[in-house]
Amino acid sequence: MDEETAAMLDYVRTALRESGAHGFDHTGRVVRLSEEIGAREGADMDILIPAALFHDIARPLEERTGALHEEEGARMAEAYLRSIGYPEDRIAAIAHAVRAHRYSTGIDPATLEARVLSDADKLDAMGAVGIARTFMQAGERGGGIPDAVDHIRAKLLNLKDLMYTKTAREIAAKRHALLVAFLAALEEECVPAQ
Repeated sequence: MDEETAAMLDYVRTALRESGAHGFDHTGRVVRLSEEIGAREGADMDILIPAALFHDIARPLEERTGALHEEEGARMAEAYLRSIGYPEDRIAAIAHAVRAHRYSTGIDPATLEARVLSDADKLDAMGAVGIARTFMQAGERGGGIPDAVDHIRAKLLNLKDLMYTKTAREIAAKRHALLVAFLAALEEECVPAQ
């Protein structure tokens, strides 16, 4: 990792001090997935990796104020990258990827890097990690098993069909199968007493 990326990593880690379903560990996994998918799909890593690092930097702000984290995160990324003299032509592409990463915003990821980031973020909501994050998030919001299961059914089971890249579709197929198997096992174990 070069010094510039290491500095970005430290900056983001400082902003995401608290752990949770959208903590720094999530960012690290999204970066790793972005690297894997981006390498196979031919993405510009000088755009993709900073975008992956910054994609959820404003999550704590959203939780406190309700401001959309993708908009605020794009602004924070732009400000930070300009402060270190990052190439201006890449800053706009990074900000676009951050703005477009959240599948529910309705912003079409217009670049390969934005599509890869969106895929990587969705993939981290699937499979074993996605199940763990869903239960963490339910607990963070004061919910329980039924809330987590509702979220899996309403959102996570739909993610497989929302992938943009071939690489992500391959990974999503495996993670989706685990979600389906988990729900079947949970349903079997949670049969109510008669």
